Amino acid sequence: MSQVSSVLITGASTGIGATYADRFARRGHDLVLVARDVARMEALADRLRQETGVTVDILQADLTQAADLAKVETRLRDDARIGILVNNAGTAIGGTFVDQSVDDMSKLIALNATALVRLAGAIAPRLAKAGEGAIVNIGSVVGLAPEFGMTVYGATKAFVLFLSQGLAQELGPKGVYVQAVLPATTRTEIWDHVGADVNAMSNVMEVGDLVDAALVGFDRREPVTIPPLHDAGQWDAVDGARKSMLGNLANALPAERYRT
Repeated sequence: MSQVSSVLITGASTGIGATYADRFARRGHDLVLVARDVARMEALADRLRQETGVTVDILQADLTQAADLAKVETRLRDDARIGILVNNAGTAIGGTFVDQSVDDMSKLIALNATALVRLAGAIAPRLAKAGEGAIVNIGSVVGLAPEFGMTVYGATKAFVLFLSQGLAQELGPKGVYVQAVLPATTRTEIWDHVGADVNAMSNVMEVGDLVDAALVGFDRREPVTIPPLHDAGQWDAVDGARKSMLGNLANALPAERYRT
């Protein structure tokens, strides 16, 4: 791995992914951009090459398609220069669970969860062997809140959080940093996918603010970064309560309240 590693970013043509590309380029990292929209990636790559002098490669890929996903996996396995993976690609669908088609839900899971796991799985063994590197997984606060009503989307983001925490347990001792980033409402094109007008919403975070905050967490090596949460103690309390249960979960008999 080079002293300043390359960064592979999925969903890099716009929004959060494109902003991560800008920020890492300004830190001197070469980039591998992955998305479906080649024209947008080329425009971004041209600008970043001119403004920062970094090398930018483009991989066109639809991560819901097996052949395209395999192409990105191969790059992650074989390119020793890539030391940071930003798993940002994701989407959402509108409507309630009973209104959504099974096909749309399956595509959502394929992109938000399956592709993320496969890409992490492609790079993790190499990073663990090298004893360095990072995997950044973009989740969502929706994964903490079934009350928000985005059931399948939220389930995929809860999966991203758990996966990140599990990977941190496994890979952290091997020198690999894993970060889960949990945005709230952010001004990105994802709202077009659900038919919502982000300009009519309140408390919308700008993409630059979101990514800059996430990178503060990255530099601090936070396992979970929640940019919109002002009181970090609330997350600490939730996570602490979860950990406090662990010693009470393995019992030979059901709890007394279930023995009637």
